[in-house]
Amino acid sequence: MAEKKLEELPGVGPATADKLRDAGYTDLMSIAVESPKNLAEACEIGEAAAAKIIAAAKQAADVGGFEPGDVILERRQNLKKLTSCSKALDELMGGGFETQAIVEFFGEFGSGKTQLCFQLAVNATMPFEKGGLEGEVIVIDTENTFRPERIVQIANAMEMDPVETLHKIHVARAFNSSHQMLLVDKAMEMAKETKVTLMIVDSLTAHFRAEYVGRGALAERQQLLNKHMHDLLRFGDLNNAVIAVTNQVSSKPDAFFGDPTRPIGGHIVGHAATYRIYLRKSKGGKRIARLIDSPNLPEAEAVFSVSEEGIRD
Repeated sequence: MAEKKLEELPGVGPATADKLRDAGYTDLMSIAVESPKNLAEACEIGEAAAAKIIAAAKQAADVGGFEPGDVILERRQNLKKLTSCSKALDELMGGGFETQAIVEFFGEFGSGKTQLCFQLAVNATMPFEKGGLEGEVIVIDTENTFRPERIVQIANAMEMDPVETLHKIHVARAFNSSHQMLLVDKAMEMAKETKVTLMIVDSLTAHFRAEYVGRGALAERQQLLNKHMHDLLRFGDLNNAVIAVTNQVSSKPDAFFGDPTRPIGGHIVGHAATYRIYLRKSKGGKRIARLIDSPNLPEAEAVFSVSEEGIRD
């Protein structure tokens, strides 16, 4: 079904449509699932007018329809799997990292989160028959950890052209949490022109943790994190892409952050992430990945190594 333009909604003229787009509401679904209060604030319109626009968008976007399970199963046949270059890790994930899903890697400093993302970035550009996704990659770098030299090392180990591989990996440095969220909107625009099959956010919570300090700021932080996670998931759904995010663990046990191995972000991040993997160091260059949460896979562990070549068994 051809989707209506924003201007075709009752009560939406060219000026209001521009305000909606500027605020990030570029399609009917994004309006239909918003609350009148948030829409009114974002677009500087009355709450009553926002409620009417949302009601019209719900009707036009056909929100709330039910589908039989076999139709959903058939649609899931379109999902792709991205290899990690570790057979054990791929088996842990049921054959690889699934598109249209968020996988969260969390663990202490040096547990291999960023290295795993580098490997996935290279692999996503590979052909399907090699376990790749034949696409391009977007990296939102919040802690200045992206190293093109590392991509070159991994690409050479995979016998791939490093220059061509780097050309397919698009990196943006996020300077604060607002910029980080804005970059997802920019990525959505870019994905209209480019086949993006992997988005990496490294790290997801660093800016939110630094900017929203103390109990008084917790509610606002969680609300923004929730929106950010849902924007990421929507990007994955629309582009049939893998979303890989890294997360930090709290360094000290207290009432605010919880136990030392608990990832930052609380239940908001926990519920929004499709798969949660806890990474920890082992002897030598080995790392242990534990699948903590999954909708369809059992809790289990896999051992892999991080070397100059990248991720291997």
